[in-house]
Amino acid sequence: MAVREFRFSGISQNGQPVQGTVFAPSKKSAQNKVAALADKHGFRAGAVQQRSLYAYKVRHPNGKIVKGEQKAFSAEEISGALGKMGLEVMAVNKKLFDVQKKPPRQDMIMFVRLSANLLKEKLPFDEVLNLLVNDVSSTSLKQVIRDLNGDLKSGMEAQQAFMKHQHMLGKFTAYMLGIASRSGNMSEIYEATARFLERQNEFKKSVKSAMVTPAITIAVLMAAFVWYVWYIFPQTAGLFEGFNVKLPPITAKTLAFSHWLDDNYVWVFSLIILVIIGIVVFAKSKRGTFFLHKWLIRIPVVGSLLHKLNIEIFCRVFAVLYSGSGDNINVIKIAAEACGNSYIEHRVKTVTVPMMVAQGAELVRSMEASGVFTSMALARFRSGAETGNVRASALQMADYYEAETTLKLRSTIEMIQTVVAIVITIAIMFLTIISSEIALIQPSSQDIMGGQM
Repeated sequence: MAVREFRFSGISQNGQPVQGTVFAPSKKSAQNKVAALADKHGFRAGAVQQRSLYAYKVRHPNGKIVKGEQKAFSAEEISGALGKMGLEVMAVNKKLFDVQKKPPRQDMIMFVRLSANLLKEKLPFDEVLNLLVNDVSSTSLKQVIRDLNGDLKSGMEAQQAFMKHQHMLGKFTAYMLGIASRSGNMSEIYEATARFLERQNEFKKSVKSAMVTPAITIAVLMAAFVWYVWYIFPQTAGLFEGFNVKLPPITAKTLAFSHWLDDNYVWVFSLIILVIIGIVVFAKSKRGTFFLHKWLIRIPVVGSLLHKLNIEIFCRVFAVLYSGSGDNINVIKIAAEACGNSYIEHRVKTVTVPMMVAQGAELVRSMEASGVFTSMALARFRSGAETGNVRASALQMADYYEAETTLKLRSTIEMIQTVVAIVITIAIMFLTIISSEIALIQPSSQDIMGGQM
């Protein structure tokens, strides 16, 4: 659910004004958060304003009229800011529909990639944002960049500024870009994030291209098959039903199935549609996604490929964020969230992390207890722990699985195409057989005369 920003005001116990912002999916939820803050810190809560999108029209000193959009807590806030810029404010109106659309994946990747390239050239980050705000085509991403620039200039910490927009950028991307400013090497973090997003996008595109064509082919084949069996076949084979002719077994069963469909097609197709809708709704729910991710990695061939991709992403994020000393529990949590599998994330957070925190178990033993890491990944992490270079071992594992999944994806696509071709061949063979059976039916003249009597 989209998260919105709300500004609240209040009065402290000593009469001082209090102001702050909270993030919530709705105004009621924001008011509940403000009430909790007021109880905790002892102030009297006042108004709660939502940050909304406003459309404005201004006239420049040269007479040129410009229209634009800007987010603010009130129309007066925008009018004041535009007036300070020497612009004549002609109109400021709140937009009726303020739908928060996530930026397209390609725009997100371009933003992170170009940021990484510009940071390598030693450009200040505020200049990077000023350059990119004019290059991105997504309106929502433009607004995010403007907000980031404003928050950073006002002195807000980078991590807080980026995490404000995690519902737009994604939790992993917002976290990575947020910690980059205090990492000592912003360009390295941005490069790693860009590579992760590009790799994830490339894999999704490959899987979609591999699945869309076979799915459409199978759907069209099933529709044609049902149409032939239900409508065309009875028009020909049904001619012999009026005669006392013994029909071949496949022809007889196919005709019986066609007649059964005639009598029950309403509830059959209704049931199919309801089942499809139910599966889609369940798969999109939190519980459904969990079970789907749990069983996806156990499917033969395809499951192994997806599992290794999840482990690859975990290892790459882990390698970027891991430090040899200090608390790395948060690093493990972020890597689990980024891997893209809610089941693996759940096992890491409920088994691996508690073992390390509560029992003081070592990293590899805790990872092994979760039951979601491959034996090769565990072996590499164990080797890294023994040599004192866990970060390098994680990066090696990520690079290895990247190469392996890339190669296996091609062979998997070929296998799917082969399976589809076999299904099509079997369907054509079946239709050919039942058509041939009709051609072999030779009713006698007595059968024909008997059928007409």
